[in-house]
Amino acid sequence: MQTADVLIVGGAAVGSAAAFFLASQPDFKGKVVVVEQDFSYEKCATALSAASIRHQFSTPENIRLSQFGSHFLKNMADYLAVDGEVPEVGFHERGYLFLATEAGRGILQSNHQIQKAEGVDVDLLTPGQLKQRYDWMHVDDLVAGSLGNAGEGWLDAYGLMRGLRRKAIALGVEYRQAKVLRLNREGHKIVSATLSDGSMVVCGTVINTAGTGATALAQTAGIVLPVEARKRSIFYFTSSARVPGCPMVIDPTGAYFRPEGEGFICGVSPAPEDDPECFDFEVQHQLFDDVLWPTLAARVPGFEALRVQRSWAGHYDMNVLDHNLILGAHPEVENLLFANGFSGHGMQQSPAVGRALSELVTYGGFRTLDLKAFGWDRVLKNEPLFEINIV
Repeated sequence: MQTADVLIVGGAAVGSAAAFFLASQPDFKGKVVVVEQDFSYEKCATALSAASIRHQFSTPENIRLSQFGSHFLKNMADYLAVDGEVPEVGFHERGYLFLATEAGRGILQSNHQIQKAEGVDVDLLTPGQLKQRYDWMHVDDLVAGSLGNAGEGWLDAYGLMRGLRRKAIALGVEYRQAKVLRLNREGHKIVSATLSDGSMVVCGTVINTAGTGATALAQTAGIVLPVEARKRSIFYFTSSARVPGCPMVIDPTGAYFRPEGEGFICGVSPAPEDDPECFDFEVQHQLFDDVLWPTLAARVPGFEALRVQRSWAGHYDMNVLDHNLILGAHPEVENLLFANGFSGHGMQQSPAVGRALSELVTYGGFRTLDLKAFGWDRVLKNEPLFEINIV
């Protein structure tokens, strides 16, 4: 039987960020154990994501989380260097471009006001300005575009995750490959965890960063977590079209595309009625044929002759209440902390959430960012804190 002061369930980006910040926290002296069911991380959301970061949210707290994420990426040497080696994450700071038709003008303008109040470097562009900057883009149906000038772009998410993990291990964190089958609760506390290898870990605090497995894990402790797995397919294509200066483009339809190597990646969320909870990894090719390809060709005429080279599917841990993170302890179980329901934002928010979790463990409250809005209170009261900008 093993003992841990902090047991982290799930060792991808968020779990490893929590482990790193705990291990590097001078006021925390305990033992941290991370239990991850698959050290290859082949199917984890981090490895299969579109791997991007943005500040253009509608919720101030989400903006602040990603602002710290950008700071973290730009200062990797200060955080994650091990024996002088700094993880290579290939951060391409090329911005997000949200496009709006007349129907979306009000939301874009409202979000812009919130973002400017939070210090986001973002510009609202007219159709004429969009055409002048991106002459390869069809803009006749647009009324505006919102372009992030700094701190936004894309990166190697797997490289970031491995860097967090490697640094955590260097600081003394123990990683174990197993699945946590059950959290064993006595009264208002978790006392231990039962693992798939037959062992048990006695723990002081448990952090649930199990992604799409978080809901089942919470159920073993008698907690109902409103998080479901939603499949998202990503397609890599090549095209002879020349699109200089292309950022991450978010079409009014919700479809997105951005450069990747010699080609581009793209994706779009299915319609709500075609988006049930799902755990398989079958690519939604029909979604590309029926929705994505026509949308891409309409926005960039040069994409009419694109060629899909490969595709893959991953999962969002979707908070079905309001598409926002659930962070902190449930009032019924004081030593079980949650960081779940990222709804596609986990990788970019992992540094700030990892830091916040370390503060909750060490001090019993937030020290750097006030993230109480993401707590269980609004979930239990059924008072959603909606994030509008979901991609």
